[in-house]
Amino acid sequence: MENFGLFGKFTAKKENRDMLAAILIEAASLMEAVEGCEVYTINLSETEPDSVYIYEIWSSKDAHEASLSLEGVQTLISQAKPLIMGMERISTFKQVWGKGTSGQPV
Repeated sequence: MENFGLFGKFTAKKENRDMLAAILIEAASLMEAVEGCEVYTINLSETEPDSVYIYEIWSSKDAHEASLSLEGVQTLISQAKPLIMGMERISTFKQVWGKGTSGQPV
């Protein structure tokens, strides 16, 4: 099974970035116990004051999709929605290698 990576961007409503980031950090902490989640980082842009970027690597696309249905994740999604002005899936990818991940050289 191929792994699955996702790089996404959330644009928060004015002055809500930090609150949105806090919710996403809580979601990231839930991912520590989710099988198949290899990397899940929350990142703040230095040049876009309302942007939060998420970088994820999963053992498979199915593992990623299954994580979205977890009760705790659904609760956090409902908390985050009112803070979000826009979402963008920048890229999906297949990881071929990475320090600190299970990706293997091609």
